[in-house]
Amino acid sequence: MAVTVDVPLNTVIADLDEALRRLLRRELERHGFEGVDVAFDAPAKDWSGKLTNPTVDLFLYDLREATERASITPTERRGNGYASMSPPPLRLELTYAVTAWTKAVEDEHRLLSQVLSILFSYRRLPESLLAEGSFGSANGLADAETSVGRPREEKADFWSAVGGQYKASIDYVVHLVVESGAMTERGPEVRTQTLRTRMADGPARTLTELHRLGGTLRDAAGEPVPDAWVAVPETGRWSATDAAGHFRFERMAPGSHHVVARTADGGHAEAKYTVPGDSADLTLKKKKK
Repeated sequence: MAVTVDVPLNTVIADLDEALRRLLRRELERHGFEGVDVAFDAPAKDWSGKLTNPTVDLFLYDLREATERASITPTERRGNGYASMSPPPLRLELTYAVTAWTKAVEDEHRLLSQVLSILFSYRRLPESLLAEGSFGSANGLADAETSVGRPREEKADFWSAVGGQYKASIDYVVHLVVESGAMTERGPEVRTQTLRTRMADGPARTLTELHRLGGTLRDAAGEPVPDAWVAVPETGRWSATDAAGHFRFERMAPGSHHVVARTADGGHAEAKYTVPGDSADLTLKKKKK
């Protein structure tokens, strides 16, 4: 096995900030809230004292692994007789404290109400928004799930920590997936195997060789076909493909064998293979219209 690490470019948190800024500005302007700034600063007193325009602030105050969503299953890819495995992705939970800042309390509550409505309405970031600009991690953002959640801690402790004055805020939670750049490569995949047997008290010439015959069933587009029936009719042997389209037959006698595959929806493939020899890869024929 060989382990390679190719760390991908990842700007998903910055991309998320920009996507949220565009979403809030678009939706606020659509409802008459024009000239509202969107910031991501810590809402400390020295920061809030410099504000001149109505502002919505999304302060990222908590970032942790979403352990209840964590996966222990690695991602496996196969091709050309080789297999590679990547560690399961890291699932993150980001929590923003969302506040509204205006000169009048009534305007602040009105702005915060509209922001709450916007964030609560979008469980996922709209595709049209992500298509407007070039996001380095657009695929990750497309799969992000959002919710208006309960605070991680007492808000009085939060405001003391950031050095600000207590005020109403919304906790906004976003779940993101981060893929690993590490990959373990295995291969070549073992598809043939030879087993030699003979009677313990018999002469050497009674030696019999038995072989493993294995392969992969794919459709016309090259995708593996799971749960298909595969048989060697003249021997009465049959098998079924696994989730990756693989099948195999043990203890096959040397010679030419006819291999047939069928799927539940009528797909068909067949070919002759010599044992021992190459793997018995099959491709389903295109269905006639």
